Amino acid sequence: MGEQEESVIKIYRYDRLESRYLTTGDFSALQQMNTEYPIETRTLVENVLKIGAVYEPNINNKFLSFYQDTTLQTLISDAEAQYANMDDIKQAFNDAFARLRKKIPGVPIPDIYTQIGALNQSVVIGDKLIGISLDKYLGEDYPLYLKYYPKQQRMTMTREYIVPDGLSFYLLSLYPLENLGTRSQREHDLHMGKMMWVTNRLMHRKFFSSPFVASVDRFMASHPTYTIKTLLESNDYRNFK
Repeated sequence: MGEQEESVIKIYRYDRLESRYLTTGDFSALQQMNTEYPIETRTLVENVLKIGAVYEPNINNKFLSFYQDTTLQTLISDAEAQYANMDDIKQAFNDAFARLRKKIPGVPIPDIYTQIGALNQSVVIGDKLIGISLDKYLGEDYPLYLKYYPKQQRMTMTREYIVPDGLSFYLLSLYPLENLGTRSQREHDLHMGKMMWVTNRLMHRKFFSSPFVASVDRFMASHPTYTIKTLLESNDYRNFK
């Protein structure tokens, strides 16, 4: 298989099985979730929703009951309607990872899946996996968001932020900050700012803006020999201003 074929992103519509089970109680959908997507199901139940362990005898009932709230049922139907087609998002992921592959040949290409996560994490990262919670990307003026989220946060809860959010957190998983516990808050912020700066470059658009992203921009402007690969692999922030 050639590099071009290897880097073609697939988006697995786990959310559709989830929706089928949670809106109709279709047991065959639950069986598919458990057999075809065991990692995704475990991550959703245990880490995102935090409703118990997947091996608990009554976990399926707890999972189903959790989503019977009318607000969550509305979220499910609205997410399924808005994201009936995701070809644009798949293309944007493909373009971004093709550019990343040019900068860092051989970088692992993740599988991407979509879920409905009850307004918990927007993005979940696993081993070569990016999970996108569609319920966190229903639009700046989505009625439920207006009640619970400030405007600045709502501006990023849109379709166009799915790819940059997924990409920045995936980069963070590939290039974690070493010696995490001994690092200053500034180093943590600069490290995330670095992921955001690289994401802006890969997306050909400035999605992320902060003093730390600006600091990375100044550093790269004054170090023209620094490559994106060198930047991502470095954990030295002494010369960032």
